[in-house]
Amino acid sequence: MAPGPTLEQLIATVRRDAGSDDPLDQLATAARMAADLQDVADAALSHFVDQCRHSGRSWTEISTALGVTKQAAHKRFSETQLLGRFTPRVRNLFVQAAAAARRLGHNYVGTEHFLLALFEDQTSIAAKVLADAQVTEQHVETLVLQAAPRGSSTDDAPLRTPAASAVFRRAIAEAVRLGHNYVGTEHVLLALFGESEALSARVLAQTGATYDDYRRRVIDKLSRLVVARPEQ
Repeated sequence: MAPGPTLEQLIATVRRDAGSDDPLDQLATAARMAADLQDVADAALSHFVDQCRHSGRSWTEISTALGVTKQAAHKRFSETQLLGRFTPRVRNLFVQAAAAARRLGHNYVGTEHFLLALFEDQTSIAAKVLADAQVTEQHVETLVLQAAPRGSSTDDAPLRTPAASAVFRRAIAEAVRLGHNYVGTEHVLLALFGESEALSARVLAQTGATYDDYRRRVIDKLSRLVVARPEQ
């Protein structure tokens, strides 16, 4: 296993990033670094826990590999724990995606339904990125129906597919990579590219979208918001 950074390397990085010899500045910088490292570690563990769950491994097996109790593993990595990182718009996506699935007569909620749900709030970053790229809800829905024809399900509570559930762990990883301490619609949009075989990724590819282009658009959109609303 590749060794992680040494204590000396971390201390040197803190002193360089703090840009000051003031102990309080260095402490604040160290605290931010520690939080970032923990977020990255949590995202990595979440990824592999999710991989284990999708491969059929039990919470008992997962907890043994982690060296913790089954209850501790489930509490730390259950979906309920993830919700605290999500913005209200992202939490609303669960309801909006289920509504999209019902509208199309599908008896499940897949990645494609979460993609459609991103169009619901036109003020969100994800919706603005899609609009800037000239990708419309009507076009996306047409492409979705070509791959998954309209059904006749009347299920009021369709269940999410494993791929759809995995999107939100990937969204956390996207947020960490961008240095954000929240998970917004923009991170969900980027996460929808994550699994090439998922319908959301295939539909986005059909519109001409690429992960690298959309990531650039997200960063640009967020940068413009910061400029437009400077800190008081």
